[in-house]
Amino acid sequence: MIARLKGQVIEAYPNRLIVDVHGVGYEVHVPLSTFDRLHASIGITVDLRTHLHIRETAHTLYGFASEEERDVFLMLIDRVSGIGPSIAMAVLSGMPVSRFKLAVVARDIAELSRIKGLGKKTAERIVLELKDKVGVTDTWQDAAAGQVTPSAADAELALIALGYKQVDARKAVRGVLEAEPTATTESLIRGALRGLQS
Repeated sequence: MIARLKGQVIEAYPNRLIVDVHGVGYEVHVPLSTFDRLHASIGITVDLRTHLHIRETAHTLYGFASEEERDVFLMLIDRVSGIGPSIAMAVLSGMPVSRFKLAVVARDIAELSRIKGLGKKTAERIVLELKDKVGVTDTWQDAAAGQVTPSAADAELALIALGYKQVDARKAVRGVLEAEPTATTESLIRGALRGLQS
């Protein structure tokens, strides 16, 4: 699995980049949000979080400017029935991650339906399945209200994406924060995973 890619852009298009990593050119599909955030152009060095999606007919590499974008992408394709990489990329290209989270929290079907390629039924499914199956919106709401720090919220979301229940993820993250109040997101995830697996 290719989880991260750092190299020089040798071709740049709004929905994909060719990134040269030590002489090997990787084709990476990116959402418009990543393309805009990186100001992607030929010659710049990029550091992308990636996901390699494997099907019988193709191996496709998706790249993101931030962990948050990749987490939302993975959550959509793993947790919402009927959503594949194409629709997940359309969501990320259609609105900023923060706005998407607010729309899910507010159950704003109309806002989500404005995304090109996302109909009302798919928008309803996203809200229903992210709310009921994952509990992600609780973490997003608490982060927006300042009840959890951004790093703790990111750690919770990462654990939820791994299949843990939100309540267990929060308890494990809080346990790490009590011992190490200034822990980074990565430290919180590692410590929480140790706690959850013991």
